[in-house]
Amino acid sequence: MSGKGPGFFSDIGRSGRDILTKDYNSDQRFTISSSANSGLDLKSTLVKSRGLSSGDVTAEFKYKNKVVNFKVDTESNVLTTFTVSDVIPYAKTISSIRLPDYSSGKFEVQYLHDHVAFTLGVGLTRSPAIDFSGTMGTPSIAFGAETSYSTSLAKFTKYNAGLCFKMPSSSASVILGDKGDSMKVSYLHQLERLNGGAVVGEISRRFSTNENTLTVGCSLVVDSQTVLKAKLNNHGNLGALLQHELTSKSFLTVSGAFETKDLDKNPKFGFSLLLKP
Repeated sequence: MSGKGPGFFSDIGRSGRDILTKDYNSDQRFTISSSANSGLDLKSTLVKSRGLSSGDVTAEFKYKNKVVNFKVDTESNVLTTFTVSDVIPYAKTISSIRLPDYSSGKFEVQYLHDHVAFTLGVGLTRSPAIDFSGTMGTPSIAFGAETSYSTSLAKFTKYNAGLCFKMPSSSASVILGDKGDSMKVSYLHQLERLNGGAVVGEISRRFSTNENTLTVGCSLVVDSQTVLKAKLNNHGNLGALLQHELTSKSFLTVSGAFETKDLDKNPKFGFSLLLKP
């Protein structure tokens, strides 16, 4: 959750979700970035996944309360994003379009105050999709919902709801998703005696299939430059990750995925290298 106000709906359960999912991957990724005093940031990324290679180049320019971002990938797609902060107090606007798909244009407003936050996004087409999310509360307790409405279909295509609690050394969240067909309950506890690591447990249930998944995970700060993470669910899927800061803001991340119920199945390994000279 954000330190100010209840945070956005996407922040509900984020801390536990990051331990269970963030930086885990099965591909090879190399990224190099650089910054200039003029406000220009450049980043190049190469990815190899399942034998296929791809890449992209991103340029971002910041000036006062405005940010312009250009991203070009090897599929000749060009994503342009224009962000303006503090258009009015506590609000920002985001405009984006991915060329050559002219129907991908979108305009979004984000508002974050002490006790309320919301986002409103509208597609820039004749029959746009409208996305809305809102939360109410404080940094300690908040509840919210999100929905998407298709004007071309004249119906809601998504609606979810969530609730979260945050204490000094722990947090809990409940998210009802997939139009009420699934529910996720998670709990995170900080391990202050182990260099600031954390443990998290998550139970997810899909009502239409009566399928339950229990996942437990942890993160451990080995030292100021190294973090270890691991996760395991009741289906026997084991994941492990090591992230080491080579130099300031340059990271090497290595992760692996294993099937404990089928040891003959080849494990999946991935790594990413982020260099920032």
